[in-house]
Amino acid sequence: MTTWAQTARPPDVFERIGRAVLRLFTSVDFAVVQIIGLSLLALIGMTIKQLPSFAFRSAGDYENAMADLHARYDPAFGRGIVDALERLQLFHVFTSTWFTLGLIVLVLSIIVCTLDRTPRLWHQSKDIRIVQPEPFFDPELADRAAMSGVPAAAVRDAMRRQRMTVREAEVDGVQYLYGDRNRWTKLATLLSHMGLILFLVAGVVTWQFGDEQGMIIAEGDSLTVQPIGTPGLLIVKNYKFEAPGFLETGQATDFTTDLGVFQNGTELVRKTIRVNDPLAIDGYTFHQNGFGPAPVLLVSDLAGKPLWDGPVPLTDVADGFPYGTLSVPGRDIGLSLLLQRNADGTGAVLVLPYRVDGVESDGQPKIVYLDSPIAVGAGQADVPAGLDFSVGVRRFTDYTLLIAKKDPGQGIVWTAFSLLIVGLAITFYLPRRRVWARLLPTGELALVNRSDRYVDVEREFGRLLDDLVARRTLPREAGFVAPADAGSA
Repeated sequence: MTTWAQTARPPDVFERIGRAVLRLFTSVDFAVVQIIGLSLLALIGMTIKQLPSFAFRSAGDYENAMADLHARYDPAFGRGIVDALERLQLFHVFTSTWFTLGLIVLVLSIIVCTLDRTPRLWHQSKDIRIVQPEPFFDPELADRAAMSGVPAAAVRDAMRRQRMTVREAEVDGVQYLYGDRNRWTKLATLLSHMGLILFLVAGVVTWQFGDEQGMIIAEGDSLTVQPIGTPGLLIVKNYKFEAPGFLETGQATDFTTDLGVFQNGTELVRKTIRVNDPLAIDGYTFHQNGFGPAPVLLVSDLAGKPLWDGPVPLTDVADGFPYGTLSVPGRDIGLSLLLQRNADGTGAVLVLPYRVDGVESDGQPKIVYLDSPIAVGAGQADVPAGLDFSVGVRRFTDYTLLIAKKDPGQGIVWTAFSLLIVGLAITFYLPRRRVWARLLPTGELALVNRSDRYVDVEREFGRLLDDLVARRTLPREAGFVAPADAGSA
């Protein structure tokens, strides 16, 4: 006769690989390693300055943003290490290949672990065994008790007073009662797992389809929100900016922007926004974040033809004064602009022309300043020595700094948060309680308590026993064995 052992074949290589992968993805140790790895990457991302989101809109934006990071970190680490950090994608950790793969693997681990646990959790909640063998009721074990003189009706009522669902069975004259409270609580962990999955999904959705950028818009100017060519392109216009008290005291009591949003030539909405009162339209939210000076310059050639006519936001600071630069169109000359205040309180722009003459050893542009500075106030113009154009200031205005944010994963985050909170609340505040009772024909009653770890077993089981003792029909001396002094099993 051929036995089962002779006909059974060892698992093939694919089955062995599948089992190994399943063990790996359901392993708590592997989950801990993943969380530690992602936490370390997140720590790096929060420690090292990250590339702004707009840096990935074009090659030029990326080069400019990386130039800022080189200027920040090259003196400390050297250009070679900074280049290595760039290749390792550590300047955009949260959108890097490493972090993305880590999130994907973590999501798969949670899904596989959930699928693996779900059948067991379901059977633990669904399957009920009312009748238990005699050793199960041994009063020497933890959370057991024995007494006599308590009828089945009293046991049933006492369990119901504990808000338990009671089931009964009778075998060979022996009565078994089973009380269960919060039977399906363990399934709430599936809600928590789903919340974790949705949190990670929301991160991926925001990364792929979200957008966040700073927008510097001078008063009267407009700026596109998305890259040119995007269907349904949004354009924002700064109608007017106000910062009461700033010019007089240097401290603004409030700053507001009269902002309009256009699409396909039509104004969709217009609103005066403040720091805590943003404008939301078409999935984007525009937050007031800051402001600064933006003098309106007129740069003209000697024949009077304008080379530049518009505001120049001074977004940097040099020696405590607002500072910015302007490349003169049609010339190989740049202008360093420093805003200062005269003794009479009027503003003046100190203009220092420069040329880019090659590249420094660290790769940065080599700046050569020309010995032809000028200072011009509102309504004034002057020609830097040796140059063929004039620089004038039409008037002084301000720019507003807006944060435009689009987060399509926000709704998923709130759903995930709700699921996680509900799952944890059910798990911690509605733990399962179970009590088995066996009543012999002789009147001897044996009790067993089983509760989840968050239950005060001594208090709750003791309250049930006190209720049963109060319902005894025999004298108190007839016999009672107290429950074993131990925690819940």
